[in-house]
Amino acid sequence: MAALTAPRSPSRRGDVAYAHKGVPMAASTTIFRGGMVDKAASGGMFKPAATNTTDKCQGVALETKTNGAVAGATSIQIATGVHNMNNSSAGDQITAADIGNDCFVVDDNTVARTNGGSTRHVAGKVWDVAPDGTVDVLFAVDA
Repeated sequence: MAALTAPRSPSRRGDVAYAHKGVPMAASTTIFRGGMVDKAASGGMFKPAATNTTDKCQGVALETKTNGAVAGATSIQIATGVHNMNNSSAGDQITAADIGNDCFVVDDNTVARTNGGSTRHVAGKVWDVAPDGTVDVLFAVDA
């Protein structure tokens, strides 16, 4: 998959476990509704999830927002709980055997079975694998 270029409407299982009223966004960034959101290791600002080893995935965006050149000038609402994401492919594809295991960020809407040779950080726990191959992921805040 590729990073989002427009909002998506991933399915959610049950109620949102916790919705942040608003977290500060990184400078010069757009976060799309339905995409995973990372808290940057440096500066603590929030941005679209992406492959790296230092950020912390905090949940899924409840809205689409763009922040200008000033870090923290705009806030965005994010939620924890179980949300549906795209599955990686080939050897990194998540299967039912992975339920309960960590899954890893590939981009802001794709998760993988492995850490990609220590290049990816944890997105959340595999909750279920849908018949269409997408993955229900349990997101919990990792402060």
